[in-house]
Amino acid sequence: MKIAAVQTLVCHARMRNWVFVKVLTDQDGLWGWGEATLEWCTRAVVGAIEDLATLIVGQDPTRIEYLWQMMFRQHFWHGNDVVRGTAISGIDLALWDILGKVHGVPCHKLWGGPVRDYVRTYCHLGGGRMEDFYETSPAEAARFGELAARAVAEGFTAFKAMAVPPTMPLEGLRPLRHAENCVRAMRDAVGDEIDIMVDCHARPSPRMGLLFARALEPFGLYWFEEPCWPEAVSGMAAIQQAVSTPIATGERLVGLHAFRGLLEAGACSVIQPDITHCGGLSEVRRIAALAELYRVAVAPHNPQGPVSTAASLELGLAVPAYVICETVHEDVPWRADVVREGYTVEQQGRIVRPDNRPGLGIEINEAEVRKHPFQPEIVQRVFYPDGAVGDW
Repeated sequence: MKIAAVQTLVCHARMRNWVFVKVLTDQDGLWGWGEATLEWCTRAVVGAIEDLATLIVGQDPTRIEYLWQMMFRQHFWHGNDVVRGTAISGIDLALWDILGKVHGVPCHKLWGGPVRDYVRTYCHLGGGRMEDFYETSPAEAARFGELAARAVAEGFTAFKAMAVPPTMPLEGLRPLRHAENCVRAMRDAVGDEIDIMVDCHARPSPRMGLLFARALEPFGLYWFEEPCWPEAVSGMAAIQQAVSTPIATGERLVGLHAFRGLLEAGACSVIQPDITHCGGLSEVRRIAALAELYRVAVAPHNPQGPVSTAASLELGLAVPAYVICETVHEDVPWRADVVREGYTVEQQGRIVRPDNRPGLGIEINEAEVRKHPFQPEIVQRVFYPDGAVGDW
């Protein structure tokens, strides 16, 4: 059996373009699906996949580690930048899908079988509107409370929100009070039985991140996410050591080596590798094994499309340190038209139990994908009040 071709299908899905990767074999009816979605870099990723295809077409698709090493190490430049890492990830997911289909088992059984009965999921409430980032009125805080209550009514026992506004390297109390008011409204709306995560989107400086972490500590967050740039490992570690709230990070990191430095510094309690960016299921399993050594939880970043979600759930069934899976359920109304998913979500608790569909357990409807062709992503810009460029 040989790889016959590698194809990409781009599907515009409101905030992002899903980049589906289809690896075809020379056996009729046997192919695998992957995903390589990377916002604002869609065309670059598609080009990178075309470049990588020249390395693997004609090769045995079941030699996944061999092919991963070739994609990562060949042509001089290692695949640890986000564009090439994403391209490798998309192909790698499709190869695992093929291998599961060859053996007639879901991917998690290829990795030793399930270590848990189900995977818990959470949703993302979004955050303050751009014009409201510095708004501290009761109405804005109440909006967060309403979103939180709705998530619980939909069955979720955990959710995340971007309640921390963009801040300059040093600011006063105003942004801190904004975050406090929004998180207080969410906690008041749902009580203590629901887990709340706050995502900073790496907007603050290490010092401001520490101030936000301390301000929000009384609300008992499940985790506090990306309180500063992930490149500022020592700053992240200082925040983690200063508060009892678990710190989460890792969605922007590519490859095992980037996570090694984070874990060695004791900079977080939760790592969030994105399976579609960090090197695919092959690399994220190594990252998860390293996290297990440090007794750090794994909760993958997953705001992308349906193949990413399927892969994240398969990983969760097989990784001991895995705690919860991010899911998107209201991004586009036609999501179910594009994909036939191999799992069902129990509404109460929003949990997913394993099934026996082979590979990643999904199939993409290519005709439906073509109804939503590529469109450039919406340009997102953030500026501080003085006009300086901020972090989105």
